[in-house]
Amino acid sequence: MFTGSIPALVTPFRNGTFDEDAYRTLVEWQIAEGSSALVPCGTTGESATLTFDEHFHVVRTCVDQARGRVKVIAGAGSNDTQVAIQNIRAAKDAGADAALMVPPYYNRPNQDGIFAHFESVAAACDLPIVLYNVPGRTVTDIQPATVVRLANAISTVVAIKDASGDLPRVSAHREGAGADFAQLSGNDDMALAFNAMGGVGCISVTANVAPRLCAEFQAATLSGDYAAALALNDRLYPLHTAMFTDASPGPVKYALNRVRPEIGAELRLPMTPPSAAARAAVDAALAHAGLV
Repeated sequence: MFTGSIPALVTPFRNGTFDEDAYRTLVEWQIAEGSSALVPCGTTGESATLTFDEHFHVVRTCVDQARGRVKVIAGAGSNDTQVAIQNIRAAKDAGADAALMVPPYYNRPNQDGIFAHFESVAAACDLPIVLYNVPGRTVTDIQPATVVRLANAISTVVAIKDASGDLPRVSAHREGAGADFAQLSGNDDMALAFNAMGGVGCISVTANVAPRLCAEFQAATLSGDYAAALALNDRLYPLHTAMFTDASPGPVKYALNRVRPEIGAELRLPMTPPSAAARAAVDAALAHAGLV
């Protein structure tokens, strides 16, 4: 259902409020540059700082601007199962094609609790679910056996964004859930190896800034042209690392502002602009990639 380069979109702000015009410009540019789907209101979209109404206004705007040309995977996770149900229903009502959902964070249920959480969410809404495993942020790890259990037991669990950084899991998921279960890398810097092991795409931070290069990279891996993919990876790698030289999404918003100034670089507290060292790393990486 989902393959290729899928940007986890930033959310533009102007004077503290959602800048809808800038967001529509960003969505249009991403589609024109070859992104195969879009993720509004993920971590990179500063979803933690959005109210419920703002969150789903952003999702509706993304859906409206995309106009069915690409799929929209709306961020909808919560550590409260009832809130997660409310969110996935709102994502469906907004017109999203799927929901991107983290396991419960902070309260940190065991693996049976993680399964029961997603089982309850899926029972309440038939929107396809992309699991989002990012233990570095949530401190809750969906173990491979649980991923396989979810994929086999719940028909609407169709994919995973895996940001665990544990590459052998691609093979474990593939063995247990089958090749039709879409595995998407959550780490740009691991996408080459991830796809070689059976992944089919990446939900990407870097694609905000370099959508065409990321789309070409994904197309090369999916066609089996790993020589071309390696060359593109070498060109993009410094940018992948520069995106996390300070708290995200500070560096990516700074980079995007250099490439597309009309999108802006404003952040919401508690996020603050990246340090001088991070800005210098981004500047060098943009130059290396040939984007400035």
